[in-house]
Amino acid sequence: MGYLTKILFASVCVVFLAVRWTGPRFDPESLKGARVLVTGASKGIGEQMAYHYARFGAQIVITARKEKALQKVAEKCLSLGAQKALYIAADMGSESDPDKVVDFAVEKLGGLDYLILNHIGSTPFGMWDGDVKHTGTLMKVNFLSYIQMAWRALPSLEQSEGAVVVVSSMAGKMPSPFVAPYTSTKFALNGFFGSLHHELALKKSNVSISICTLGFIDTESAVKKVGGVTKMTPYPATEAALNIIITGATRQRDLFYPWFTQAVVLIKDWFPSLSDYYIQNSFEYSP
Repeated sequence: MGYLTKILFASVCVVFLAVRWTGPRFDPESLKGARVLVTGASKGIGEQMAYHYARFGAQIVITARKEKALQKVAEKCLSLGAQKALYIAADMGSESDPDKVVDFAVEKLGGLDYLILNHIGSTPFGMWDGDVKHTGTLMKVNFLSYIQMAWRALPSLEQSEGAVVVVSSMAGKMPSPFVAPYTSTKFALNGFFGSLHHELALKKSNVSISICTLGFIDTESAVKKVGGVTKMTPYPATEAALNIIITGATRQRDLFYPWFTQAVVLIKDWFPSLSDYYIQNSFEYSP
């Protein structure tokens, strides 16, 4: 099994490199003046995406819950070269704020070219304790608000031949322990936007949808929750953010970052027992 796994892994690596080499080329100039809405942008990956877009000369609206943090990010974006950098504080758990944010961005920017859905709600890291109410609340923030914002933004994105970029997770491809409510929201995202991709194609829509599957990233919140119990090494948020932006700009359907996460997902489907062993031995846990 070990020998076959090595061959399989090497083969996947070769295919991955071939796809990367022949894939669409990213033109940074294409983002100059682009009208972008980034959610979850007060810290972590969203903050880093805002800075990258600023360096490319985009027009940016950022949103999160904390207004003071957003103000600081917006000011830095302007110093980095953003043509515009506006912010609006919002709670994605509310019924009205997701629509309000999209309407604000469309009004202030005169339309939208990119809708970057990145926000997540807070959830404990540990064994599920049967709290169904929390799972429902998290589903509202991590899933329902995404589809609400996408629907609200679609008319504007149709006009600009724009893109919806969904930041998902390996947790939406491979169930992991200690994050059952979070995992459920990411599986829902992948399923819904994967289906919407097909529906838009059937309607001959010019809006692209990109689903970005991320591994363990070195954001403060992720390292704080997971760092002490996992053997995995986190990857840089700034690099993850840039890869997400390139994926949206080149209208690619999927991103896996770091690159080997795609191989891990394939191994899960082909060798589920090997995948289970890997997952259950990636954490340090004593009952």
